[in-house]
Amino acid sequence: MFVGVVNCLAALVMALLVSASPVSAQEAAAQVQPREVKIVTRVLPPMVIERDNALTGFSIDLMGEIANRLKLKVSYTTAPDVRALLEEVRSGRVELGISAVSITAAREAEFDFSQPMLNAGLQIMTRGQSGAGTNPLGDMLRLLISWTSLGWLGIGALLILVPAHVVWVLERRHPEGIVPTKNYFPGIFYALYWAAGTLVTQAESAPKHAIARVIAVLWMFTGVVFVALYTAQLTATLTVQQIAGGINGPEDLAGKRVAVTSGSTAANAVRELQAQAVEVRQISEAYQALQNRTVDAIVFDAPVLMYYAANEGKGSVQLVGAPFRKEDYGIVFPRGSALRSEVSVALLRMREDGAYQRIYDRWFASR
Repeated sequence: MFVGVVNCLAALVMALLVSASPVSAQEAAAQVQPREVKIVTRVLPPMVIERDNALTGFSIDLMGEIANRLKLKVSYTTAPDVRALLEEVRSGRVELGISAVSITAAREAEFDFSQPMLNAGLQIMTRGQSGAGTNPLGDMLRLLISWTSLGWLGIGALLILVPAHVVWVLERRHPEGIVPTKNYFPGIFYALYWAAGTLVTQAESAPKHAIARVIAVLWMFTGVVFVALYTAQLTATLTVQQIAGGINGPEDLAGKRVAVTSGSTAANAVRELQAQAVEVRQISEAYQALQNRTVDAIVFDAPVLMYYAANEGKGSVQLVGAPFRKEDYGIVFPRGSALRSEVSVALLRMREDGAYQRIYDRWFASR
């Protein structure tokens, strides 16, 4: 009887094990099965680059490392600009968006953001020294009617008028003087001609009066100094115009035509600087507008412009000044997303263990 009871118990245990094993296998499979996450991005080198119908870039590498750590299976869709990207996140058609998405107060009120994934800011780009469409005649005309030229011409006129009147007073009564008449008109014109000639070249004749001769020597020395300073100032001004088109920082954008992408933080910043914002859909259109001289500059995210200036635009464009309006890029989620905290923790751990720095150096370290 005891043996029968033992056999019954053994059979029962085996039956339970057999019935439980498929469930355990299914649960185990469910535990290792990656979660599928839909992601929206936008092509924006070096954040996102499309090569041979595949996506790469800083954002893609960063998200790939996060996905590995969180056991996520990701699939990407692309949006043409930041507005479309945010609309995809807002609609709930995707779980998150990643590219060059600046964290702002207005966006924070509508979306959730991860820990900052990249420190950035706005940058100004202008045509370079060898930029397409250089117009020497136009540069010269702009220089001649600039405030710098007008200021120096005013100083020159004053320097001519004063000694001309002194020489006219002294020379008009001298029988062999350079002013052949005692009358103010036309006598003053002889004196003005002498003063102007002495200032810019060399006097054709010297005054006869002793005091006038002393003034003439001093005046010739003044002329040499004046011409040297004037030439140096105009050369410096023309060089700046050729290199940066007269734009050296954000304060110089007022009144200029500046290309920005629609819906970007750069568009608002440019309007606040009293510049004329020329909105384009994609940053590639802004590059083309700059080369075609339909805009004077581009204002956009510094990492993107730095990458373009070092690669496709090398030699034809240049960055002006330091980045301004410092901003942080973040991964954007719908409001209340449970995935946000997991991604933020993964980002922090990547910074701590060096994985983030390796990805950053891959795309932004100097080569």
